[in-house]
Formats: sequence, structure tokens, C-alpha cells
Amino acid sequence: SKKVYLFIYLHGLEGDVDLQFLLQGGELTKVKSDSWQKKRFYRLQEDCETMWHESSKIFRKNNTFSIDDIDSVRQGRESEGLLKYTDDSLEDCCFSIIFKGKRKNLDLMASSPEEAKLWVSGLEKVITHMDNLNTLHHFLSWIISCMRKADKNGDNRMTLKELKHFLRQINVEVDDTHATMLFEKCDTSRSGTLEGDEIKQFYELLTYREEIEVIYGKYALTDGQMSAANLLTFLKTEQMASWSLEDAENFIEKHEPDQTAKQKKHLTKDGFLRYFSQKEGSIFNPEHQPVYQDMSQPLNHYFISSSHNTYLMEDQLKGPSSTEAYIRALSKGCRCVELDIWDGPDGEPLIYHGHTLTSRVLFKDVIKAIKDYAFKASEYPVILSLENHCSVQQQKLMAHYMISILGSALLTHPLGNEMPSALPSPQELKRRILVKGKRLNKLDAAFNNNNTEDVDSVSEEDEAAEVKESDQKTKPKKSKIKLAKELSDLVIYCKSVHFNSFEHAKEKQAFYEMASFKESKAKTLADNSASAFVHHNMDKLSRIYPAGSRTDSSNYNPVPMWNAGCQIVALNFQTPCKQMDLNQGRFLPNGKCGYILKPEFMRNPDFLFDPNNLTKAPWLRRKTLHIMVISAQQLPKLNKDKPKSIVDPLVRVEIYGVAADRASQQTPHINNNGKCSDECFITCLLFIGFNPTWNRNFQFIINVPELAIVRFEVEDYDTASANDFIGQYTLPFTSMQYGYRRVPLLTQSGGIIPSAGLFVHIMALDN
Repeated sequence: SKKVYLFIYLHGLEGDVDLQFLLQGGELTKVKSDSWQKKRFYRLQEDCETMWHESSKIFRKNNTFSIDDIDSVRQGRESEGLLKYTDDSLEDCCFSIIFKGKRKNLDLMASSPEEAKLWVSGLEKVITHMDNLNTLHHFLSWIISCMRKADKNGDNRMTLKELKHFLRQINVEVDDTHATMLFEKCDTSRSGTLEGDEIKQFYELLTYREEIEVIYGKYALTDGQMSAANLLTFLKTEQMASWSLEDAENFIEKHEPDQTAKQKKHLTKDGFLRYFSQKEGSIFNPEHQPVYQDMSQPLNHYFISSSHNTYLMEDQLKGPSSTEAYIRALSKGCRCVELDIWDGPDGEPLIYHGHTLTSRVLFKDVIKAIKDYAFKASEYPVILSLENHCSVQQQKLMAHYMISILGSALLTHPLGNEMPSALPSPQELKRRILVKGKRLNKLDAAFNNNNTEDVDSVSEEDEAAEVKESDQKTKPKKSKIKLAKELSDLVIYCKSVHFNSFEHAKEKQAFYEMASFKESKAKTLADNSASAFVHHNMDKLSRIYPAGSRTDSSNYNPVPMWNAGCQIVALNFQTPCKQMDLNQGRFLPNGKCGYILKPEFMRNPDFLFDPNNLTKAPWLRRKTLHIMVISAQQLPKLNKDKPKSIVDPLVRVEIYGVAADRASQQTPHINNNGKCSDECFITCLLFIGFNPTWNRNFQFIINVPELAIVRFEVEDYDTASANDFIGQYTLPFTSMQYGYRRVPLLTQSGGIIPSAGLFVHIMALDN
């Protein structure tokens, strides 16, 4: 069909065996429990973007799911369900589809290993090619998908009724008079339907963007097109890019769709539009996409992406515990995960949230999951933060599991042959797993063979003590636990100690010892002793964790903790929220490897930096940031159950950083109920849900650019209740590109919204 041909054309999958297999489909066994394992037919639909499956539910409205909703496909018995409900002998027949967000995994079993491989390789290929689609192709694919839904009888023609349905699909609300006018303008054959070139004309009317016309017209000075020299002038004048003429020519060769223009080394308007759908035209600096920072400095010189109660999928009281939660956190670049371990039956240690109704997962299963997924997203070290509540016997088993399962990846001895004086670097610790927890003796015992008691008492972890404290009316004495030497010996560079004061830490705390702070304690220190906190974190690691009262797995603001130089700022990764957006933005650069080098003034004691008092820092490079929010493209329809519901969008720009830099400004909302005359109808289309335009200028003073984070949020305005979230994008100030830029939009769970975005102009000037 035309739809399949278009997909194949866009992706270069002509004659692909895997794609043809998916389009043909086949029977798979869906596994939900021991007793619920039923055969269902699955097939990739003709749009190559949607999977269809049969269902036993007669009144089920939707038997499909989008390829875009799939996070990954895992071959083998990699999920808890398949491990629990299928036999070892079926390993090669099993695979799981992992969805984005909170949707449950789909566990499936093919009739043979060969068939399972075809399903996995086919799905992975389609997912990869969908991810690699540039914005323009995503948009084209989305338009075709909406047209297909509107074309009720599937005749590849569009009636007036279908056109109105299509416009609502893409967030455009028009009355019957204007819909008829648009239809008649495109129906040049007067056949009563749109087809062929008429649909092409309709598409061109929809995709007309005045701002692109203006910018392109200013620089298209060679026979109405941009020559390579014209393109270079635009890039240097507007984009502050350091391209050469050869770079401009290479871009035209790669991205110009018109062959005649390409031969002349010219860029047409379509080619210019493609520039903004490539990484070169994005707001995010592509030079910051790979690992580009110095990774040879001590571990404490980096912000480290960190998770709290990693085992939980939902809330802290009765939510499920799962190995899947570890896999998801590690796959997002998280480099410090938490394991809350308790004695289990049959001598097997379990992970769960103590004194609650959360479900339980075997410690050894979690360690296996960590082994498999620790270094898929990043090669840099993973820290296992242990909350140990176990008996000595089960502690010994914990040590055995970590040593036997993690093997050479587990760090069991300090690097080198001599006692170090500082923490090693992420580069030196590549593909190594560190254990954070209590230790019976000093680290130099690893070199001088000092004998230690096989078992001794140590104070309980601060976070565990806080839980007990909250359960009692009076503050209890510091609890002690018995610690097995086997477990103690695995703690090398992250020995947990209690924090007394900065003075005490400076005199007594070794470089490999680190304290954990609950959020309220950390906030008090960050508010009242910020400079001392910054200096403490120049040679020590600090971990911050959410208050025990956050039973809903909500998160605190991580920014003040980063401003104080704290490295391990642990958040509840399972909860989509603004705080997680900030975390995702902070760790977006540097290859999303989970490590971001702190600014020099947070690493060098010669600098006196207090984030709450900037008068002592004349060396700061202050900036004035100018942001013009020009327009948005293809904003998603929020309420799909209400066909006539159209968004009234507004854009908010927020700055996070030191207290002096925090700011927020927003555009007015655009009301879809605004009236427009017949003469300006096409222009009016630009001001409603499909391509709203604002042209609003904002100005911000940025005192500490190195710590500033910029967040764009798009909302649907509501007069009667809180605005609805549409999408957001967050990135460090220092990773922004200047000039005219496209801002992609992400969902609440952090996934990309295909084809949707903002068009902005960015400029930052020295103060």
C-alpha cells in the first residue's frame, strides 16, 4: 500500500525480511500468570507505526499500541513475569515488550526460538528507525497517520466531513464556513473530494510558516534560493556558528531534497526547514551530546545521577518492588541506586521498604539485573547504596551474591598498590561497581593486612535511623547493628559515616568516608552554611535523600543541593515531576553518562563561592539571556475523547539555579475561539492549536551560568482549573545554542513527543 511504501522509502527498508514478517504477523502466547497464558494474534499495521492484537474482550475499543510507546524489546526470560511463570527450557522462545511510562510489560512467548528472534529483530529495527526519523519525517508520518484515521472508508480521498475530522485530529478547530472555504480552495477539480495534488496543496497550506518565510527570504539572495555562501552568512550572523563554506556545502549535499538545487549547491526553503529538524538546528549543543568533559578528576568533583528507593515502581507504602525499576533507572543513566535489604524467609535476603506493605523482591535477582544493565547506558561506575537491615548470616550471603554474580566488575580492593589519598576518577573506575555502606575498619587495612573481627557492631545508616525516629515519639539512641566482615570488606571508596559538623568532618573524616543527609538537614545547611557545604564537597562525597514523609514518592527540589556542591542527590525516579525534569536536564549533556563535572569554583579551594551571597565572587561571568518564543508546531491533542477539544496553549520559560537567578516568565495563552475574517483565514490557522505564534521576548539576568538550568513548559490554559501539561524541555544554560532554534518537547515521563516543538530565538550577552 501507499502507506507501507512511504515508510519503506523513509527508512530504506525495501525488501526487508523482518519488516515483512511483522506486517504478516503471527500467533504469540501472552503470559500473565501460571494459569493465564493465552494465544493471541499480533501484527504490525500498514502505517508501520502501530501494533494490532486480537482480544477476547468483545467491547474493547482499542486493540492497538503505538511503536512510539515501546521503550525496548528484551529477548529471553528477562522480566519477573517470564522468570516466574515459564520454564527454563523456554528461554529462547520468550521476549518482553517494555513500554514507556507506567504501563506494564507485555510478556510473550513464540512457538520457536527462530520465530522469537524474528519478532525481536523486527521490532527493534522498526523502533530504531522510528527513533532515527528526523523531525520533518516524524511530522510527515504523523500527518499521514491522522489522514488515515480521518479517511474512514480507506479510499485515499478526503471528503469535506473527513477534512473536518482530520483538522480536529491535528488540533485545528474551524467552523463549517471556514472548513468549506479551505476545502473549495484545494478542490480544484470540483469533484467534491480531495485527492492527489489537491491533498498536496492542502498539506502545503497547513505547513506554511510565516517565520520561516521571513528568515529564509532575508538570506535567499541567489535566484530566490540560498547559495552555500548565503547559508554560511545566515549561520555566522544569526546562529553564531563557526562553520566553513565547506561545512555549508556538505550540509546542502546531505539534506537538500531538490536534486537540481543540490547540483547548484543551493538550499531551497524545504532544505532550510530541514536544518531546524537536524541536531545542527536544535537548541541543544550537539558538541555536548557525546562525553566531552574531563573524566579523569576525583569522583567527588562530579554531580552523579542518583536514585532513591530504586526498587519501588510507585509509592512508598504499598507500591510494587521490582527488578524492572532498577533496569529503568540504569537505562536512564542513573549511576547510584539504592538497595533496602531485610532478612527474608529460607535465608534469602529481600529488598523492600521496611515497615510498609510494599511487595518484596529477591536481593540476588536485583544484583543479576544490575549486572545485566549497569553499563548499557553508560560505561562509568555504578554505586550500590546499601541500607542493610539483615542478620549477619544473610549479610554473608549478600556478599557472596555480589562477588559471584558481579564478578570482576565489583570493586573489592582500592586501585593501585599503595594507600591512596583521594578518590579515583570515573575514567579509572569505568565499568566498575562500588558498594556504599558501613565498614568495620579503615581503608588502609586493605594494604597492611590488619585483622578485623569477623563480626562487630556499627551504627545504623542515617536513613534507617530516621525511619525508626519517625516511628517513635521521643528521639531514640543511635541504633547499632552487627556487621559481617565479608560485607564490610566490599565497602572501599564509599564508607558511610554520620555527619556531625563541617569542622569535625574536616578534621576527622577520611576522603573515602561520606555522609548522607535527609533533605531538610541538607536544605538547612545549604541555606545557612552554603560556603562551608561547597568546600566540604570539594574533597568529600555527600548523599541527599527525600524525607520519609514523602510516602507518595514525591521529590524535593534538587537544585539547591547541586548549588551546594552535593554530588549524590537521590530522587524518586519512578515519579514523573518537575524535579525529575530538572534532573534529566542536568544530566542531558556529556553523553547522558550520569556524571557532570562540577564548575571549577566548586572544585578549587582558592575560590570563595557562596551561592547565597554572590558579592564575594567578582570572577563570575554574568550574562543577560534574551529568549524570544516565536511559535510552536504540532502540539498534541490532550483530550482525545472529546473530538472538538482544542488546546489553548501558552509557553512558560523558567530559570533554575542560585537564588538570584530563579525566574519565570510566560506568554499569553492563545484562545482557539478567536474569530478571523475570510480574507485572513489561512493566516489564522497559524494562531490556533496546529502552529500557534506568540513572538514574545523575555529577558533574564544569569549570575552563575554554570549552575543555571533553563526549562520550557507548554500548557493548555484552563479558566476553571489548573492548566494541563502539554510538554516540556529542560537543559543547562551552558548547553544552549544561540540564534533561531527548535526546542523539542518531552512527555511527563521524559519521552519525546514526535514532531511537536517550539521555535525560539536565543541570545546571551556578557553583562
